[in-house]
Amino acid sequence: MNPFQNRKIILASNSPRRKSLMADAGFCFQVLPADVNVETVFEPGKFSSPADFVCHEALLKAKNVAERFPGEDIVIIGCDTVAVCKGEILGKPADRDDARRMLAMLSGSVHEVISGLCLLNPSYPQETLLESVVTELEMDILTDEMLLAYLDSGKWEGKAGAFGYQDGNNWLRVISGTESNVVGLPMERLSELLIPKGNWFQFK
Repeated sequence: MNPFQNRKIILASNSPRRKSLMADAGFCFQVLPADVNVETVFEPGKFSSPADFVCHEALLKAKNVAERFPGEDIVIIGCDTVAVCKGEILGKPADRDDARRMLAMLSGSVHEVISGLCLLNPSYPQETLLESVVTELEMDILTDEMLLAYLDSGKWEGKAGAFGYQDGNNWLRVISGTESNVVGLPMERLSELLIPKGNWFQFK
C-alpha cells in the first residue's frame, strides 16, 4: 500500500511559488505553513552535504505540521530548496547586499539547485519518505547593468540564490534536471509519489 496516494494533502509551506505549482498541477490541497525556525547556515560539521541539509529542513517542516494531526491518515509535504555554487549553500538573501554577493558568485557559473522533499503520513510515520532532487543550471556572465537592473526589480527577495527561474530571465537556463525543482518543488518526482502510475502529469 502506498501511504501517500489518495489522501488529503497538506502543503507545509507558505511559498507562493510552491502553492502555484501544486494548483497548476490540479492538486486539491490545504496550505498549513510549518511553525518552525529552520537553519539559515549550513554547518559542514553538522550535515554531511547540502542534500543532507535540505532534507533535514524539509523533515523539520513536515514533522512540525504532523504534530497537529496525530495519527491522521493524510499526507504532509515538506520541502526546502537551496542553490549551491562553489561549495557554498545559497539560501534566501538577507538583504540587497547579500543578493548582490550571491548573484556575483553565480555569474558565469554552472551551479546546482537542490530541494529536500519529505512526505509524511502521521498514520504511517515509519514510511516517511525523505530524498533530495537536483537540477543543474548555467548562468551567463552578468554585466553591472544587468545585475543592477535585477537588484532594482526586487525579484531576488525570498528566493534561494537570489534569483527566480520563473522570472523568465534569458541569462539563466537548466542544463539537467527539471525546472519545477528550481522554482521550489520537484513536481515530476512528487507526481510519481502522489498519483497512481499511469496517471502522471507532465510539467514544464
